[in-house]
Amino acid sequence: MKPQLPPAAPEVVAAAVEGLTSRLRKKLDAAVESYATLPVADSDGTLSIRCGEDAEVVLTPGPSGTITEAEQAVCGCLLAPRCLHRAAILSACPVAEPGAADTAVEVEAEVEADEPTAPARSTAVEAPPAPPSGPTRAQVTAATALRAAAAAVLTAGVPAAGAVPQAELLRAAHAARLAGLHRAEAAALRVVRGLRSARAREDGHRLADLVESVRELLLTTHRLASADPDPALVGTARRGYRAGGALKVLGVCREPVLSATGYGGVVTHLLGEDGRWFSVADVKPGGPARARDAATATVALGSGALDHARLARGGLLISGATISPEGRLGAGKGVKATPVPGRPWTSAPLTALFDRPLSEQIMSHLTEPEDTNQALVGCDLVIVGGTGDTLLARELRPGAEEDGPQTDPLTARPAESPNATPPTPTLTPPPGPPIRLLPAHPHPDLAHTPNFAQLAARPGIRIRVIARLDPDRAATLRPLAVGPVPGTEATLRLPPEWLDRADLGYDRLRGAHFPPPDALPSVAGFDGTPADPLADSPLWRMRRLVELAVAGGRRAVAEPARDGDRQGSAAALRRSGFGTMADLATALTAEADRRTRDVFGRLSDPDADRYAQVWLSAAVHLAGAERALVRSTW
Repeated sequence: MKPQLPPAAPEVVAAAVEGLTSRLRKKLDAAVESYATLPVADSDGTLSIRCGEDAEVVLTPGPSGTITEAEQAVCGCLLAPRCLHRAAILSACPVAEPGAADTAVEVEAEVEADEPTAPARSTAVEAPPAPPSGPTRAQVTAATALRAAAAAVLTAGVPAAGAVPQAELLRAAHAARLAGLHRAEAAALRVVRGLRSARAREDGHRLADLVESVRELLLTTHRLASADPDPALVGTARRGYRAGGALKVLGVCREPVLSATGYGGVVTHLLGEDGRWFSVADVKPGGPARARDAATATVALGSGALDHARLARGGLLISGATISPEGRLGAGKGVKATPVPGRPWTSAPLTALFDRPLSEQIMSHLTEPEDTNQALVGCDLVIVGGTGDTLLARELRPGAEEDGPQTDPLTARPAESPNATPPTPTLTPPPGPPIRLLPAHPHPDLAHTPNFAQLAARPGIRIRVIARLDPDRAATLRPLAVGPVPGTEATLRLPPEWLDRADLGYDRLRGAHFPPPDALPSVAGFDGTPADPLADSPLWRMRRLVELAVAGGRRAVAEPARDGDRQGSAAALRRSGFGTMADLATALTAEADRRTRDVFGRLSDPDADRYAQVWLSAAVHLAGAERALVRSTW
């Protein structure tokens, strides 16, 4: 397998590009595309790439596996270090996570932390709290510079946002980090990764994700530059751990982790006896292969005698626990953990995960926008069918059988006379909207896709699910693990050692894990794909315009203004009752086509900042409308 290029710190990439002459900068994009395909030789962790007869770039990552210093990337040509070869190779490296330079120090500090009764030592430096009067002058200055760099990228669009504009954004992101603006820095790095993915036409690229990252970056920097006092705009560098005392946690499931930065691994989700969520992670450079192999990696907590596969179906009794604000369990020297037997999902406290109606769980998460990407929900579902990589299901509401004891709500079979000859099964579906299930990770190295195929082939099967909410799609969940539904034969039959659960990313469902076909009741499917209020609404017109701005740049957005809105997008929005959105669409196209002249009558460069503000207004309004529609589908 070809060795992967290591992640590179943003400031190292930015400095390498800044050192190029204007002539070499014009050649940088072509060089990046060419050098990215060159073979990489690996010699005891030192990577070398031969870019020509007299040019070989050597990369020596630090202990964290990341290029964090300029001296870790050298070239043998005469122009080094201000050469095209070195800048192109660094630009082809994945963008490192924020704070990569401190990773080795953080891990060492966490492992060496003692005094379990004292406040837990932080594994990273937290950002200082924002003063009551708002961000400091230095933070406002850094946010203004980052907003200008983001506006330039938005004006250019994906085709023109090559290595040089990306380097400017990386430099501004690093300045924001030095000023303590960690949320803005993280958003800027996501934009750079999205731009690279789009320009490389990677299979996993989604334009909607890039649009969301640009919106988050512009909104955060705009509010900071306006001296908004909200402390959440500052963010934190990395998680900080606090003392948690004694804990007993039980395994729920494992989740593969795949990062756009080239990291891979696993997160094991745990539940405390008081119902709080916790997790233990093992994420390192390595990509999909690392995510697959980490499934059975040793858990760096306690004695080290437990791996993630056993922890997901077991538990831990912890003393001197250290916990991050997100529920991540630390592995400091003072932490002691003893394995304890796990429990099935039908035992307390795990059974409480499935007691609340799904809509109630979803609404509680959607009211906390910052929490939706981490939200896990539990529910019982009946699979109705499948289309493509999507499973269609309906919820089995808690207590449905008790509401109608004489009749099974799915099959109309008399519940108290199982030996009687039943009438022809006629489905009376349980209440609730159709629910879409999508693979958490469709990568072929993981088991999500084949497991979905097994479930799709058995309509009528009932499954108990632990899933992650997808807040950007109508009634959509991304399941992490499944298990049998109690009290029915039409469900999974998993091995006893699996403790009645299967991690969809790692455990392969086989034919023996399913009931025979005659045990599955017939279910009424849907007439085609169920209606999607989000996709079917006129908002697609505004969404297309907002996405066009990112994908094609300012010139592409200006075309509707020049043709007088011949496609009638603004008029269609207005007729549908979206008057404000129609006004924003008109304003965006008009601003994109705005050109000013200087005192000599010459065309001057358009105002990128003003254009970015108009686009941001449209994008924020669209996101709010879409979120309201998604909420209505639950």
